Amino acid sequence: MNWITNAVLPKIKAFVKSNDVPDTLWIKCKSCSQMIFHKEFEASFHTCTSCGYHAPLPPEARFAMLFDGAAFERIAVAPNADDPLKFKDSKKYTDRLKESRAKVDAKDAIAVAAGKIEGLDVVIAAFDFRFMGGSMGRAVGDAILAAAEEAIARKATVITVPSTGGARMQEGILSLMQLPRTVIATDKMAEAGLPYIVLLAHPTTGGVTASFAMLGDIQIAEPGAIIGFAGRRVIEETVREKLPADFQTAEYLQDHGMVDAVIPRAEQRSKIAQIISLLTHKARLQAAE
Repeated sequence: MNWITNAVLPKIKAFVKSNDVPDTLWIKCKSCSQMIFHKEFEASFHTCTSCGYHAPLPPEARFAMLFDGAAFERIAVAPNADDPLKFKDSKKYTDRLKESRAKVDAKDAIAVAAGKIEGLDVVIAAFDFRFMGGSMGRAVGDAILAAAEEAIARKATVITVPSTGGARMQEGILSLMQLPRTVIATDKMAEAGLPYIVLLAHPTTGGVTASFAMLGDIQIAEPGAIIGFAGRRVIEETVREKLPADFQTAEYLQDHGMVDAVIPRAEQRSKIAQIISLLTHKARLQAAE
């Protein structure tokens, strides 16, 4: 009995375990349903190697992708009261915040970091769609302003990376007030003579599109990103017409002059560095990786 327990059973368990492929080993593309090896998915910056679909990219991963040597400094944003309106729908707003913070391990739907892209000073404010759909509340407004102020202090470029469903309804008018506040941030960059670049990720809609997301000196978008103010169905019902199949995509907006370039993630760091170099008249370190 000891021989079976001590020798045979461990070998059987090891054999079974070696053939038990964990779910996280493969990623299923949400666009073409192709199965992608997890390490390959990570190496391609969360893009499908089969169809080119750009999946959501968390702020930390985006910072690591864009900044030289994946080195960056997180910029703190002053906290504010979580629920000034005491808002409740099917759940309390405070409960929704607790759930999102536990799920994403972040205070809110945006993160700010500073570093270098090919040797050029940059501050990036990136959204996290996993946190309440990347909705814009006071924390987002504070973060955009903090990014601008930090960039001015460092004489750096600001890059915002929106990925959002728009204003956060649980903060009511306070959320809508972030539209003019974020415009103030872009004005501060213009007054300082520093570049402000927007990298539109999927999706970028609502109040974010109606404010800082469309005010960049240069507007870049990721392939296939949906960008617009109102949703497709709402627009079709309003104009009573069938819209083109590619309506509101990054490529459609580029064709109609609302986006300057559509750049896949694998090329973003190099292309963004080239743009910043042209705007600032500073040489970039092309060999930096």
